[in-house]
Amino acid sequence: MTGAALTEQRDTFPCFGSECTVIVADARESEAARAVALARRRLLDWHRQFSRFEPDSELSRLNADPRPTVPVSAMMRRAVDAAIRAAKATAGLVDPTLVGEIEQAGYASHLEPGGLPLHVAVGLARSRRPAGPRAAPAWRLVATDRRAGTVTRPPSVRLDLGGIAKGVFADELAASLGAFGAFVVDCGGDLRVGGSAAVTRQVHVASPFEDRTLHTFELAAGGVATSGIGKRRWLDPQGRPAHHLLDPATGRPAFTGVVQATALAPTAAQAEALSKAAVLSGPGAAERILAAGGVLVLEGGSSRVL
Repeated sequence: MTGAALTEQRDTFPCFGSECTVIVADARESEAARAVALARRRLLDWHRQFSRFEPDSELSRLNADPRPTVPVSAMMRRAVDAAIRAAKATAGLVDPTLVGEIEQAGYASHLEPGGLPLHVAVGLARSRRPAGPRAAPAWRLVATDRRAGTVTRPPSVRLDLGGIAKGVFADELAASLGAFGAFVVDCGGDLRVGGSAAVTRQVHVASPFEDRTLHTFELAAGGVATSGIGKRRWLDPQGRPAHHLLDPATGRPAFTGVVQATALAPTAAQAEALSKAAVLSGPGAAERILAAGGVLVLEGGSSRVL
């Protein structure tokens, strides 16, 4: 860590089915330590609030509520709003309303990372095609009202906020940490980097196939996110390879030829949407989506730094 006056405080802990890391560096050592502890508490609280696997979470209660308009917490409204913005920005590739489809694919409860080896899953996939939007996307029927603090949607529409919510959480914490000399918030692969001292950080992009670094970005501020099919894979009830990134057009796990994408963007939520859209769009369109920079990993193991 550069900057002799800055003392770094950090914590890494299980959260969101993965790991979160919070780093705060500042001359005010005790304040930095308190900021790290507070960030940990907030992330763990958000994990419980937004889990679709916990029946008493706020997200589960929202999805089960029979009313078309439901009062929600400020953070829930922000996460839903960010998910709808991501759907619009990606022309429906990032669709937060595919809960039934992901459950049918076999992801109805918590799954530990790993499972079917990535090269086996890719080998079993029968075809490759870019994902597309739903013909009649349900996300267009979802709206938020900031003043009223509500989410409106048909009661049959359920939401899976997933990675977008992690990006929102990283951005929310970044807003509270900006006065410190330097900070990093890593929400299971969705990162925000920043701080008043403009300290440059190395952000490593790991291969989904093996234990090695594909590329290292150097950033003083901004968002980074990695999406892909390298973390959790399984066989669905019909014995087909499956993962959590769905093609909205078919409702099935997407095999596009891209297995992982890392995106750079001003915010973590924007980076999350871009990285997921890049995987779903396939090799032909992914480079256009990652125009601000990133890394693509193809199913053969080759990678492209953009």
